[in-house]
Amino acid sequence: MQRFRRMRSLQKFAAVHASVLNHFNSERSLASWENFKLTRAAALAE
Repeated sequence: MQRFRRMRSLQKFAAVHASVLNHFNSERSLASWENFKLTRAAALAE
């Protein structure tokens, strides 16, 4: 958090990072295919 001078830029980075993480970190072995498709579609919609 020290690298960000403004809280707004930190919030922007956190929002983008969360959507990318949700898209690529799916833990497919623990989720059903239908649930995986729903979470992937939600991540792409963001």
